[in-house]
Amino acid sequence: MESSQSDEVSLTVPLIGEDRQRHHSKQEDYIEKEKIAGTTSSFNTSFHGLNALSGVGILSTPYALATGGWLSLVLLFVIALATFYTGLLIQRCMDADSTIKSYPDIGERAFGKKGRLLVSVFMNVELYLVATGFLILEGDNLHNLFPNVALEAGGFRLGGRQTFVIVVALVILPSVWVDNLSMLSYVSASGVLASAIILASIFWTAAFDGIGFHGKGTMINWSGIPTSVSLYAFCYCAHPVFPTLYTSMQKKHQFSNVLILCFVLCTFCYASMAILGYLMFGSDVQSQVTLNLPTNLLSSRVAIYTTLVNPIAKYALMVTPIVNSLRSRFPNHYAKKPFSLFICTSLVISNVVVALAIPFFGYLMTLVGAFLSVTASIILPCLCYSKISGIYRRFGWELLVNGSIVVLGVAVAITGTYTSLKQIIGHL
Repeated sequence: MESSQSDEVSLTVPLIGEDRQRHHSKQEDYIEKEKIAGTTSSFNTSFHGLNALSGVGILSTPYALATGGWLSLVLLFVIALATFYTGLLIQRCMDADSTIKSYPDIGERAFGKKGRLLVSVFMNVELYLVATGFLILEGDNLHNLFPNVALEAGGFRLGGRQTFVIVVALVILPSVWVDNLSMLSYVSASGVLASAIILASIFWTAAFDGIGFHGKGTMINWSGIPTSVSLYAFCYCAHPVFPTLYTSMQKKHQFSNVLILCFVLCTFCYASMAILGYLMFGSDVQSQVTLNLPTNLLSSRVAIYTTLVNPIAKYALMVTPIVNSLRSRFPNHYAKKPFSLFICTSLVISNVVVALAIPFFGYLMTLVGAFLSVTASIILPCLCYSKISGIYRRFGWELLVNGSIVVLGVAVAITGTYTSLKQIIGHL
């Protein structure tokens, strides 16, 4: 590795530690939550953290529970605890060096330029596939609402899902062309409210609109555990956002309390949705629980339409760092508007092609969760912290805990990636 042992810093503050002063800087992380660093209250940071952790993963938790069985719900809490702990490790890494402002900065501080490249690659590939998943989700749910829609032109026919994927991409495209995404960042903050509305609507459908709770389910399904834990991991893939949230806080010593609040509330929502969906539909629950809902009920339509709005609002924010990364490869053309439009349009087109070629939301999110989310949210924070702090050179409880979490992450990454790739290839 490029960084020498002399670069290592002994971290002596506890995980819930003292406030450290650091230089304020403009945020460079991909969601652009706040424009001025160090001015965000703990309340607003909590809201941003909830928005980052709550997402479309909530739709797949019933499927994850159905795949692994009731006991697999324990794995949701294991993943939540592990990712909460690695979130605190990210805070400690940033405490070690006041120049660290982003997740790639942590990778570079730990392992030099190779570490920065590794972290950046995992971040951008994850964002790309999540954006692709948005298009698949939109196509599936719109086709569920309007099953008779199809497109015919010149003797060529597109089915309903494919048609809606293309239509949604055309709707989203202008938002990707916009350079200033501050307005979209406020729109995307609706994610917290959207998750609550979806959960409440589905509960109303079950309790008051006649669906009921009839799915008994199975206690454990060992063959489905890799898929189950991978989908749970996808729900906690917000770690690249944490450096931005931490940098922007006025009272940085309260960051650990913010993480506790965010993880507790989001885990409650994920577990509630998993139990609710599995009780409603049993083993027949689909990769997106909204696809099981009867479209003739108002409560079902509220849940589905709420599901549709959130990805459209967040798509541009997801792909913007990828666009900026691609543009930076061509510094002579970086500021040219036509070049920027070309990059943005090409990226959306490539997303559409992948969404049409791999129209399996559950399998794709399993792959993202197993290979990318586990690496970015579990493995890399432990490795970076161990290198920056130097704990790998002395045996202790921290090294034991970090090593155990890394082993867990590697096991999930290998088994989950193999399972998801096998499922995708088998359905192509």
